[in-house]
Amino acid sequence: MGFDVNEAIGFGAAVLTTIAFLPQVYKTWKTKDVSSLSLPMLILFFIGIILWLIYGVLLHSPSMIFANAITVISTILLLYYKLKYGKQ
Repeated sequence: MGFDVNEAIGFGAAVLTTIAFLPQVYKTWKTKDVSSLSLPMLILFFIGIILWLIYGVLLHSPSMIFANAITVISTILLLYYKLKYGKQ
C-alpha cells in the first residue's frame, strides 16, 4: 500500500472543511442562539452530506467517509439545537 496523492489531497480538504464547520456548532451550543440558522438550509445540507457519505463509501474513499461522517454528526447537532432552541 503506497502513498496515494488523491487521498492525501482528500484528507487535507476533509480536515479543513470539517474544522471550518465546527466553530458554528460550538457557538450555537454555547449561546443557544439559532436565529441565524435556516432550517431548510440545514435539512438540505444534511441530505447532501448523507449523499456525499454514501458516495464516499461506494468509492471506498477514507477521506470522504471521514469528513462526511463528522459533518453528519455536526449537522445533526445543529438540527437538534435549531429544533430545541428555535421555539423559545
